[in-house]
Amino acid sequence: MTAQLQGQVALVTGSSRGIGRGIAEALAEAGAHVVLTARGGEELKKAQAAIAARGGKVSWVAADLSQEAELDALFSRVDSEQGRLDVLVNNAGLGLFGPLADFSSGDFDRLIAVNLKAVFLCCRQAMRLMAPRRRGYIINISSVVGFKGYPNQAAYTATKHGVMGITKSLAVEAQPHGIRVSAVLPGGVDTALSAAGLPDLDRSVLLQPEDIAQAVLYLLSLSERAAVDQIYIRRRSSSPF
Repeated sequence: MTAQLQGQVALVTGSSRGIGRGIAEALAEAGAHVVLTARGGEELKKAQAAIAARGGKVSWVAADLSQEAELDALFSRVDSEQGRLDVLVNNAGLGLFGPLADFSSGDFDRLIAVNLKAVFLCCRQAMRLMAPRRRGYIINISSVVGFKGYPNQAAYTATKHGVMGITKSLAVEAQPHGIRVSAVLPGGVDTALSAAGLPDLDRSVLLQPEDIAQAVLYLLSLSERAAVDQIYIRRRSSSPF
């Protein structure tokens, strides 16, 4: 694995903590230069220091992906400073929950901006950097709610269904350019977001960020002959459907 990712550049959004940080740590351990991005500079500095202390190659750029200008500037920096982009992991996400009848339009707009529009824009920028080199991998972190519904999560679920729509279409569109596109759909993971969305779950039975990171590494370990459309990874004690 290390030899395969050596010299490659991976951008992981929402990587200062939780699933994103777990993925970033795994990619750095596998030999990639990882670019961290999230809104908070202080958390990014801590994540960078932790990865660098273990010998990982890592840099960071603070960006609010709900702001298109900041998102575009992020990819411009990756291009100018690294000269390539081999892997994009769209992980950044916002969790806002509540009964649909009481859910505000403003909160719905915030979810769309971060969880859906930003994924679309990041994919667009990644395609522009990857297509000329005719190689690359885009991995979108969706959710079990990308195909399943839960009470009080209609708005959040709509964004994750949208992520699946982008992923399915782009996988076909990107194929002639030598670019693969996959989705990872985690069930309950022990993060602050899942604690807000499913507060009654027993935290001890939840997946850990490293479980999702292993799925990402699996995708990147495949030969270029192989393509995986999606991976649904659930906690062992939950229903498979």
